[in-house]
Amino acid sequence: MILSVDELRFLYRNHEVLADIAFSINEGEIVAILGPNGVGKTTLLKCLNRILTPEGGAILLEGDDLSRLGMMEIARKVGYVPQRVETGRLTAFDAVLLGRRPHIGWDVTEKDLKVVDAVFRRLQMDHLRLSYIDEMSGGELQKIAIARAIVQEPKVLLLDEPTSNLDLKNQVNILSIIAQIVREHHIAAVMTMHDLNQALRFADRFIFLKGGRVFSHGGHDVISPGVIEEVYGLPVVIGELGGVRCVVPAGEACGLLND
Repeated sequence: MILSVDELRFLYRNHEVLADIAFSINEGEIVAILGPNGVGKTTLLKCLNRILTPEGGAILLEGDDLSRLGMMEIARKVGYVPQRVETGRLTAFDAVLLGRRPHIGWDVTEKDLKVVDAVFRRLQMDHLRLSYIDEMSGGELQKIAIARAIVQEPKVLLLDEPTSNLDLKNQVNILSIIAQIVREHHIAAVMTMHDLNQALRFADRFIFLKGGRVFSHGGHDVISPGVIEEVYGLPVVIGELGGVRCVVPAGEACGLLND
């Protein structure tokens, strides 16, 4: 396995935000962290790359205790995409190139430039190369942040609501590319998500948080009406629409799945 979390606990001003969090991720897997606002999803991601320091528990990255690794070593192994991206007077190419910093010695190499160039092409962002990021839309900035994490060539990608600023076409496009990269490069990804249908489509395993604890976790079998209603407080129906499994709120929407 690439990442293992055991009995993780985090406090904020003596308030317990996370408790007894335990899960593991293997290479080639995408794990979706699900739950309503305020349950600790973002906090968990930040603990997984030491932006925040847990109160207790263990995080092992390829068998190494994360608490004993330096920040640069963590950056070589963990790529992080936050919800909100900081801007500055940088071109898109330079902003993405910063993701190579953990690998750069005295100077930028030809390999660094080729890695960045390849990611721009793969994410279909060639037209943004020389655009300034402080003039970009939220969706464009989100793609820049994802590209910067990918060029780190990490073993684990942590993505905090990676599609929150993207239109539907770009959501599907970006998540498809992330899934391809995870499988092709034998890495792992952990994503916080609000869209249960996107999670169903792209994730292999799911972790539902409730009250800062793991309420349920596992494969597609844990996506059930009972679990979703218990976690979100909303009755839902799960069925197939156009051959794709999906979740809709119960009520009038139920008829849609039976058409």
